[in-house]
Order: sequence, then C-alpha cells, then structure tokens
Amino acid sequence: MRLPYVCDEEEKELSRQEAPGACPRCGGKVEAVDYSHKWRLCFVPVCDIVKRRYKCTLCSKRLVILYS
Repeated sequence: MRLPYVCDEEEKELSRQEAPGACPRCGGKVEAVDYSHKWRLCFVPVCDIVKRRYKCTLCSKRLVILYS
C-alpha cells in the first residue's frame, strides 16, 4: 500500500516599493518586493513566512544585501 506525499507551497506577492540605491550592474533603480510563503502538509498549514527581496527594475537581477 502506498501513501501519497502531499505537500503544497504557495508564494504570493504582497507589495512593491522603491528602495534607496542603484543596481551595481546596470545603474537602474532598486525595488523592494515583499513575498508571503505558505507551506501545507496534507492541507494543514505548517509555516507562513514573509520575506523581502531586492531586485533591479531594468535588468531584473536579484540583489543581495551583505551586512558588515
């Protein structure tokens, strides 16, 4: 007898806003995008995480902020 492994991940964009600075690759504007990740296991919510990503509006490169 086989039991199916049922797992679902949903990603939803919450908001976009202009961030300070410029892209080091092309010099375009930087945009901050907030995402909500929801993970479910057998229709039971397991985790809900909100993350912020930065990306360039011209070249669409994802930017990573390094803390010193």
